[in-house]
Amino acid sequence: MHISQKLEAAEREGRTMFSFEFFPPKTPQGVQNLYERIHRMHDLGPAFIDITWGAGGGRSHLTCEMVKVAQAQYGLETCMHLTCTDMETAKVDAALKEAYHAGCTNILALRGDPPQAQTQWVATPGGFQYAKDLVRYIRARYDNHFDVGVAGYPEGCHDQPDPTALMDHLKEKVDAGATFIVTQMFYDVDNFLRWVERCRAHGITVPIVPGIMPVQTYAAFRRRVQWAHCRIPPGWLEALEPVQDDDAAVRAVGARLVADMCRTMLAAGIVHLHFYTMNLAQATQSILEELGLTPASLTS
Repeated sequence: MHISQKLEAAEREGRTMFSFEFFPPKTPQGVQNLYERIHRMHDLGPAFIDITWGAGGGRSHLTCEMVKVAQAQYGLETCMHLTCTDMETAKVDAALKEAYHAGCTNILALRGDPPQAQTQWVATPGGFQYAKDLVRYIRARYDNHFDVGVAGYPEGCHDQPDPTALMDHLKEKVDAGATFIVTQMFYDVDNFLRWVERCRAHGITVPIVPGIMPVQTYAAFRRRVQWAHCRIPPGWLEALEPVQDDDAAVRAVGARLVADMCRTMLAAGIVHLHFYTMNLAQATQSILEELGLTPASLTS
């Protein structure tokens, strides 16, 4: 089923849904461990999962394999990331063909980050310059077989500081055929909700899914905030710093903080929460338990 259809149904019914993101591990043992974790997290009831394309498409073969396993063995609705980085048209065609034959009907179309050896993003010869070009190509080749999502940036993007230009680019991606939006991680909920209002005022009407990064450790929290240029809400550092050397305590405090931001979004009409799991289960599960969204919480 298309993700946009799931999101529209949830909004009509006033029902909260959630989903998980995973990335391809670097080692065979890591892959096996992740499959076991995906199997366990399946029991939490995600509406879908998505699998990233890997830095520079370096583990793209594994992305395709993981999509097949998630769809066929675990029965999970799966969304495959597809980027423009290091991807000429022939590689894109091969990836879409694999997704098609695996029964995958959802693609998250991204420009992608530069390859690890580069600081500036440069289009691959014979490839695509922008995510909107990739969206348009998928639509031309597969019509409506794939639901196509794109990225949104409530707090801006490091290589495009102009928020008006970013909003125009997002509208262009939707006009090219995108049917849902997943945002980059953030913690400033008020800013996110204002950004959603600006999207609607700009004529962007497709479902918007907030991307949520659980707090795993204090060091990882600070590192990811710096990487994504996220604003840290008032009170968060005061809550986290006293326990920064105790990972279990950081996860517990972080779960409460993130759950509170989720409650604010749900109260404002957001119906779906997308968790960047970092291939870990505990922090995400703790947030869902705080929200009463795990199967045990719903039946107790």
